[in-house]
Order: sequence, then structure tokens, then C-alpha cells
Amino acid sequence: METLTINNNKITWHAACATDHIPEDGGACVLLNGRQIAVFNFTRRGEWYATDNQCPHRQQMVLSRGMIGSQGEEPKVACPFHKKTFSLETGACLNDDGYEINTFPVKAVNGIVYIGL
Repeated sequence: METLTINNNKITWHAACATDHIPEDGGACVLLNGRQIAVFNFTRRGEWYATDNQCPHRQQMVLSRGMIGSQGEEPKVACPFHKKTFSLETGACLNDDGYEINTFPVKAVNGIVYIGL
């Protein structure tokens, strides 16, 4: 594990899974330190994202199964059950100001996905 400090916040990088375990233009759930994290391989954009797996609308662990896309230039994920959409960059809910999710730094290096917690 590598530790990095950004804006006085310590980030420790955790190996989450192999890159080929996450479908192209899709997501999967990983368990890190007892926490479910949704990891997204947004192949069309050439980017990786990580968020909470729990949709705050109904507290269901489903976001990793949501559909990813863009709203303008904003990458987003839609909850597969109730269609609340969340920014993959900021975690803000794009269609209801009452909700938000946590986002995490993510990087893919030498075939391994790392998530910063």
C-alpha cells in the first residue's frame, strides 16, 4: 500500500482487483476494509471511477450494476432500480438535490485497479 497526502488528507491506495474483472463501460463491486465500493471502467472516456456502492435513495447496494453514461460532459451512473443519477466525479445527484454519494480516487496500473481510501 502506498500512502499519499492531498490537502492534509491521507490517502492510502488499496489493490482492489484486476482490471479485467471490471467490464468495459460497466462496473463491479469490490469489498475494501468492510466497505462496498463500486468501480467503473468507463472505456468510452478512457477513465476509471470509484464510488459508494450504496444508492442513498433506498439504501440498496446496487450502483455497481447501474448504467454509466454522460450528461453533457459529466460522467454519471444511474441507479438500476429508481434511476437516480450521480456524478462519477463529484458524487452529486444530478436529478435530485437531496442525495449524494462518496467518490474515491482510482487508478489502474499494470493490470491492477487501486482505490484510494
